[in-house]
Amino acid sequence: MPEPADLLVLDASEVATCAGPAPRRGAALADAGIVRRGAVAVREGKVLAVGPSDDLAARFRASETIDARGRLVTPGLVDAHTHAVFAGSREDEFELRALGTPYMEIAKKGGGILSSVRAFRAASEESLATSLRSRLDAFLRAGTTTVEVKSGYGLDAASELRALAVVRDVARSHPIDVVPTFMGAHEVPPEYAGRRGDYVKLVADEMVPAVQRAGTAEFCDVFCEKGVFDVAETRTILESARRHGLGLKVHAEEFECLGGAALAAELGAASADHLGAIDERGIAALAASKTIAVMLPGTAFFLDLPKWAPARRMIDAGVAVAVATDFNPGSCFTESLPMILTLAVVKLKMRPSEALVAATANAACAIGREAEVGSLEPGKKADLVVWDVPNHKYLPYHFGAPRAAVVVKAGSVVHSSETA
Repeated sequence: MPEPADLLVLDASEVATCAGPAPRRGAALADAGIVRRGAVAVREGKVLAVGPSDDLAARFRASETIDARGRLVTPGLVDAHTHAVFAGSREDEFELRALGTPYMEIAKKGGGILSSVRAFRAASEESLATSLRSRLDAFLRAGTTTVEVKSGYGLDAASELRALAVVRDVARSHPIDVVPTFMGAHEVPPEYAGRRGDYVKLVADEMVPAVQRAGTAEFCDVFCEKGVFDVAETRTILESARRHGLGLKVHAEEFECLGGAALAAELGAASADHLGAIDERGIAALAASKTIAVMLPGTAFFLDLPKWAPARRMIDAGVAVAVATDFNPGSCFTESLPMILTLAVVKLKMRPSEALVAATANAACAIGREAEVGSLEPGKKADLVVWDVPNHKYLPYHFGAPRAAVVVKAGSVVHSSETA
């Protein structure tokens, strides 16, 4: 007698389960758990079984089926680094960079993050919520089912709390799972120009406790970079965050190597992100830790940076790596993780299977969701994508085109490009 299921996804050319212990390191990163002519059974929003299509078709009877014939099925993608709650846009800066003005020079003249701070502070909560909801829709259409969202464009206590409240409220009614991160230490606001130490004290002593009381963030992130926050200042803020029960993240070694990655490893941070300028000391520290190295190749591409994260060196050293979009209005304006997979293969020299695991199982580890999402295994959330491509190598190969045919979140179809 067949077992009951709510949903069967049948006859996929490949099911890339990304199953197994996470995070993956070294050679294990390339194992995407491929099941050829595979299927997935779902019940009550969870994965019930994964295996050969003929076996699952005989074993289960479902009220709904999806014909994935000739197509790839993967876990829903996990975007472990975004700045998706903001106001306005910065296409003028995009043009300036094309004409040769460096990003940091634009920032020193009042552009960059501070431009977005001005726009954010002037925006209504309604407009912020509407724009965030639209962006989450775009993530979903691109195959992302779990996304981290940082604050960081308010840079005062009231504005940062407002940003996190908007994230919380939008997340309650959107299919995507949202992981909120407080990033009051994204930049020094104009009113604290020349008084960076005072602002660090404000973030550590007032903002972090306020965020903890509000219960609107799971992590605290700091931009550890020359001209922003140094290692000692980053430590002060993160130690406060840890005392107040927040997980830790670090923007580290994006432009110059200050030692942020080693600090992240020392403090047991969930992730160290960017890493374009990481040195051997930082690589060794990450390899010896549980901290995930989240690489953001879209940012290096969009800013036309000379340095890209040394993915192969990190993988060979045993670092647990992930990839993410860094979606934000200034330095990487894309919600497309599939495009990031292409950049990971072309510029970071990762295998397609490594890039896929880095955007699913390992990315889930970077935001504390590895027990729930990131792979197709019995008991995990039934978050999956049916891609209109024949196999996992084809996914980054055919870049820049929408290919998520069906997106399933917790067992329910939440996006479909299928026509009747």
